[in-house]
Amino acid sequence: MLEIMEEFVITLTINDKTIHTQVGRSILEVARDNAIWIPTLCYHEALKPYGGCRLCLVELETPRGSRVVSSCTFPAEDGMVVHTNTKTIQQSRQIVAQLLLARAGHVPFIRELAASVGVNDTPYTLPQDTCVLCARCVRACQEIVGMSAISIANRGSDRVVVPPFKISSADCIECTTCVLVCPTDAITLDDITDSSRTVHEWQSEYARGACRLCEYTLNGN
Repeated sequence: MLEIMEEFVITLTINDKTIHTQVGRSILEVARDNAIWIPTLCYHEALKPYGGCRLCLVELETPRGSRVVSSCTFPAEDGMVVHTNTKTIQQSRQIVAQLLLARAGHVPFIRELAASVGVNDTPYTLPQDTCVLCARCVRACQEIVGMSAISIANRGSDRVVVPPFKISSADCIECTTCVLVCPTDAITLDDITDSSRTVHEWQSEYARGACRLCEYTLNGN
């Protein structure tokens, strides 16, 4: 039995620290289990790895030279050598933080996140928005609730999180999962009646429905 268990254990090095872990875990998960800090924004333990924010980048040593990967999506491998705070990684994170400050510098969470990587101001100018397009809300709606009431529309600087066609979606059951996973409090809602709510982010009113996961009826019926 011990030999079988050993087959599923790998050894890697993170910041010169030798670590033994199980097969199938991401670099980020292994680092966190061993008190090695890596900043994240789009990552959430309840959601599938996304790798969109680029804050969790780390640098790998490979026979062909260094390689930069997102630690939340890249699996830990036997013999891997990982560095989480090289000059290349620091510069990359700081650029991301500067862009985040340019977009949402009024949000306390974003200011704290930027400060954690050594950034307190930004040379960039962007339209102000509390939403930082981490896609947590979109992914939570799909992966946790089993709905697709919201999505990311458009491209480039015009990207935005909206319901389909920018109107109230019949898929929304007002479970508030999107509100709970949003790191910047960009999504807010109020009860209008006992059976409906309005989401201020999209200026849409929704009727409460039943959760497909637990079958709990949100309107109490």
